[in-house]
Amino acid sequence: MKFSTRARYGLRAMVDLAQNYASNEPIPLFQVAERQGISEGYLEQLMTYLRKGGLVRSVRGAQGGYLLAREPSRITAGEIIRCLEGPLSPTDCVSEDDPEFCDRADACVTRLLWERVRESVASVLDNTSLEDLCKNADKIRLSREANMYFI
Repeated sequence: MKFSTRARYGLRAMVDLAQNYASNEPIPLFQVAERQGISEGYLEQLMTYLRKGGLVRSVRGAQGGYLLAREPSRITAGEIIRCLEGPLSPTDCVSEDDPEFCDRADACVTRLLWERVRESVASVLDNTSLEDLCKNADKIRLSREANMYFI
């Protein structure tokens, strides 16, 4: 299963918003774009999906930008990926939207495997919050800083 640039960049942008989270302080998109090395135009497109999905709010004006719609601990990677990509499905025959899509479902020897793959991926994504990803980023940053002293 391969996630698109939309999912990867969108998740990075959401982690960036979470790392700079303050409930009433919007973050200008150009700052996220600069920190993440993503074009501001492309990020604007992603934010449109995320806003429509109820994951971010936008604030207009000179002090405007984007805010998370909920605390980082209450937004999962699964929500973000589904908002940007649609259902998590390694194949069409086990789509989250239409599990009875395949007319070979009763006789298909590989369907159970694809269902397990879908459920495993969904479990990892649905049990990982933005807060978890921020904690991982902090660990990576601290590890890099510690290693700089030993070079």
